[in-house]
Amino acid sequence: MPILGLAPSLYPTAPAHFDIEKVIRPNILTLHPYRCARDDYSEGILLDANENSLGHSIPAAPADSELDPELRSTLSLDLHRYPSPRNDPIRERLASLRALPSTDYVFLGVGSDEVIDLLMRVCVAPGREKILITPPTYGMYKVCAQVNDVGIVECPLELSGAHGEGGEAGRFSLKVEEMKAAIGADPSIKLVILCSPGNPTGTLISLSAIRTLLEYEKFKGVVVVDEAYIDFAPEGSSAAALVKEYANLCVTQTLSKSFGLAAIRLGMALAHPSLIQILMNTKAPYNISAPTASLALSALSPSAVASMSQKVSALCKQRDLLLQKLAMLGPLGLGAAIGGNNANFIVVPVLEKNSSGKPDNVRAQRVYKTLAEEEGVVVRYRGSEPGCVGCLRITVGNVQENDIVLKKFEEILKKI
Repeated sequence: MPILGLAPSLYPTAPAHFDIEKVIRPNILTLHPYRCARDDYSEGILLDANENSLGHSIPAAPADSELDPELRSTLSLDLHRYPSPRNDPIRERLASLRALPSTDYVFLGVGSDEVIDLLMRVCVAPGREKILITPPTYGMYKVCAQVNDVGIVECPLELSGAHGEGGEAGRFSLKVEEMKAAIGADPSIKLVILCSPGNPTGTLISLSAIRTLLEYEKFKGVVVVDEAYIDFAPEGSSAAALVKEYANLCVTQTLSKSFGLAAIRLGMALAHPSLIQILMNTKAPYNISAPTASLALSALSPSAVASMSQKVSALCKQRDLLLQKLAMLGPLGLGAAIGGNNANFIVVPVLEKNSSGKPDNVRAQRVYKTLAEEEGVVVRYRGSEPGCVGCLRITVGNVQENDIVLKKFEEILKKI
C-alpha cells in the first residue's frame, strides 16, 4: 500500500532491513487525510471555511495605549481565519537550522509531546504491540503509552559507575546489547524511545550507540531520539545528523528549552520524508495556531537564533559555576552531581546526615519541601527514579536565582 502524498522517489532505501509500510499500522496507511479549506486556497475572498467574516471579537486598543507589543502584534493577525495546515516557512527555517535538505524532513507538533503521541498512534497497534524505553527517562513516554493502550518494555540505563564521556560508557549509558536482546526476543516492539540528553540524567547517548540500534537487522521499527535539551550539549551531539542516512530514525526537538518558548507549545519531528508524510496525513488539520506560528517564525530568524545561542552559552557557563559551588556543600551532605550535565539542569543527591555518604530520600524530600514551602525556591524531587535515590533536579537559573539557590541549600542542609 503506497503512502498517500509521498513521491515514489522519496521512498526509503536505507537501512536495507527497514520497510516503513510494515511499521505503520495498516489503517493509517489506507487513511485518506482530511482536506481542510486552506489546503486548496489561502488568498482572495475566503468564503470556504465557515469562518467569522467580521473578524475576532477582542476589542482593539487605541494606538497610543500601553498595550504589550507582543499582544498588539498577535491581535493584528487574521485570528478569524484558520491557520496554515503546513507552516512551510517555519519548516524551511528548521530544515536550514538542522542542516536537512528540505521541508520534507520536518514535521511540526504541539510540543514534542504531540509528536511522540502521534508516533505511537501511527506505528504501534493498541493492545498488541509495544514500545521500549530506557529508565530513568522522561515520564510522558510511559503515560502516552498507557493512554494509547500500548505495551511497555523497560531496559534500564546503566545505573552504576561514573558517567561516561559522550554517553559511551558508565552511569546512565545505554545497555545496547541488552536492548538488542530484548528487541530480538519481542518482535512486537515497534518504537525504541531514547532521551538524549536524558531527563533527568542530563547524559548524552552516543551517535555510535544510536547507529548500532538503527542497523540492528532484527529491529524492524523506528528509533525515536528525544532531543529537547540538545542545544545545551556540545556541538555535533545531535542525532539529526543521521536522519539523511536512516529512514528508521525520528529525532524530536522543541522550542521550549533553548529557545525559551515553553508557553507557545511548538515541537518538531526530524525524519525521513516517508515518516514525515505519514505524520502529515494523520495530524489534526490545524494543529499549530496562528499566534504560535507567528512567534515561532520570529524565533527562527537569524538574529533570534543568534540570541538563543548567546543565552545557551551563558546558561552553560552558569551550569558549570553552579556545579562548582554545589560541590563545596559536600561537607553538609550534598553529593557530587550525577549524570552527564549536558542539559540546562543538574541532578544532585542529598546524602544521609551521618558519615555513611549514602543518598537519602527522606532527607531529600525534607530539603525539597522546605525549599519550596518556606523559602520559595522550587526544584524537582527525582528520588523515585531508578539510579536517582535522594536526588533533586535543579534547573540552571539566572545569576541572581543561582546565588539564592546556593544560599538556601547551605542554610537548609545545616538545619536538616
